[in-house]
Amino acid sequence: MQRRATATIMVDDDLILRPANMTHSDSLLEAFEETWPEVSRAMPWILPEHEFGPQITDFLDETERTGRVGRMHHWVLVRPWDEAVLGLLGFDRVTRSAEAEWNLGYWVRSSAQRKGLAGKAIQAALRWLGDLEQVDVELKVDPNNAAGKRTVERTVRQWGGSRCLSGDSAITVAGVRTPHECHLISIGPDTGPR
Repeated sequence: MQRRATATIMVDDDLILRPANMTHSDSLLEAFEETWPEVSRAMPWILPEHEFGPQITDFLDETERTGRVGRMHHWVLVRPWDEAVLGLLGFDRVTRSAEAEWNLGYWVRSSAQRKGLAGKAIQAALRWLGDLEQVDVELKVDPNNAAGKRTVERTVRQWGGSRCLSGDSAITVAGVRTPHECHLISIGPDTGPR
């Protein structure tokens, strides 16, 4: 497995993926507060009974350190003309299926939803991750999250992936166990969206 540092990805004139780091803490906190409590579905590590600020700071500190050595990759979705943080997307190694090497997670703030940003960001990040070698990625989704389910299913269809029942699992979100469906796609230098 090859490792590389998380790098900036220019998606298009309306979207840049910048490696998540401490410089984004205030903007990310503002975006999380705008979208609470929905953001808790995408970020189950957030404990609602604790202040968000220190949790985001800890997350960004770990993300920046592990991103430099290629152990995790997280980006903030940024609007280029004003540097507004529109969301978060990342790959980590917390997988539930035996096949996947990476897990993909994403979230878009309320005011930026329904504009196709998640789909564009996911496509760009998958191409970047698969640029060096063939890897399997799982995408988890709460089946009750209609918008998220549509985004995941569209991505899986575009990349020729499939449902992965062995990776289905319950995830604790704000203290509640919620079943999530698992989908699997293979990406690599010779693959891409259809």
